[in-house]
This record gives sequence, C-alpha cells and structure tokens, in this order.
Amino acid sequence: MRLFVSERSRMRSLLITCLVTSLLVILCGCKEHRGATVKRDACSLISKEEVASVQASPVNDTKSSERPDDLFRVSQCFYTTAESSKSVNLALVQENPGQPNKRSPKDFWKEKFDPYQNEEPKTKSGDEKDEGAAPKKIDGLGDDAYWVSNRFGGVLYVLKGDSFISVGIGGTDAEEIKLQKSKTLAKKALQQL
Repeated sequence: MRLFVSERSRMRSLLITCLVTSLLVILCGCKEHRGATVKRDACSLISKEEVASVQASPVNDTKSSERPDDLFRVSQCFYTTAESSKSVNLALVQENPGQPNKRSPKDFWKEKFDPYQNEEPKTKSGDEKDEGAAPKKIDGLGDDAYWVSNRFGGVLYVLKGDSFISVGIGGTDAEEIKLQKSKTLAKKALQQL
C-alpha cells in the first residue's frame, strides 16, 4: 500500500512540475514575441464578397503578391471583377522583420503626410504645373487617413498602428463615390488588422 501511495505522489509531483514548466515556457515565449509584427496577407483583409458588394460586380479572382524591400514588407491583393474596370487593388505596408532598426512604416507616413496635416485644398491658377492636388485629409478612419487624387480617381491611404493600407478602386464612378467606396473597404480591412 505504501508503494502505491508513494508512486501516486511521485506521479502527481511530476504532473505538476510538467504543467508549471509548460506554463513558464509559454509565458516566456509570449513576452519575447509581443512586439513582433504579425505577417499578414492583404487578401485576408477583405473578402471577395465584400469587394463584389461594394463594386456591384462579382469578383472572378484574387491575385496576391508580396515584396519585401529594404525597409518594408508590402503585401498586395488585386481583386479582378467581372467588369474589369471595377477591379480593386489593396496593399498592406508593414515593417520588414528582416530589416530591424530601420525606418518604420509610421515614420514613412509622417514624412509623406504630416506636411499636409493642416493644409487647405488648393485651386490651380492656370500658371502652375500639373503636379496633382495635395492629399486630402480624411477624418474618422484609422489613426490617420488621406485621399490622394490621380487621373483615375484616387487612392485612399489609412494608417493603423505601425502599418498602413492603400485602397485603389477602378470604375467610372465620380471621385467622391470612389472615395466613399474606398472608405467602406478600408473599414472592413482595418477590422482585420
């Protein structure tokens, strides 16, 4: 009987030791990875159905690509719609884990968009070169957001934390409608970040 009780005590001690050790390993591992950037695929941020709903055209295919450069990891998703002119391009810019101690996406954002923080929209006098309009600040979206007009309508850029996304929408809609559609898709993407 003593042998059975002693064996039972040893098993219980061994089980408790294993559980405590496992818990310590898990907790230590979590502390080391808290600051790590989660590698995301841009196609995982917005579904085909969400794009189809906003663009009123079925999505036939998604093409995912990724390119790390010296500073950032850029994941891109191209949603090809049945009406090819209504296709959507979504890009996610994150820190490149292979390049620590470099400029972060947030630093890049500040360099590019902070000069336009309090800028009023400008009208051209006719004598100016066609350099395009200044980015338009968009309130209430992510940590910071800007609409950058181009000859195809524009691209919406949204900062969240230390990453940012860009949403470009095709189609023949007016620029203001493209902006509204871009905002709708950006909100859906931001929920996944």
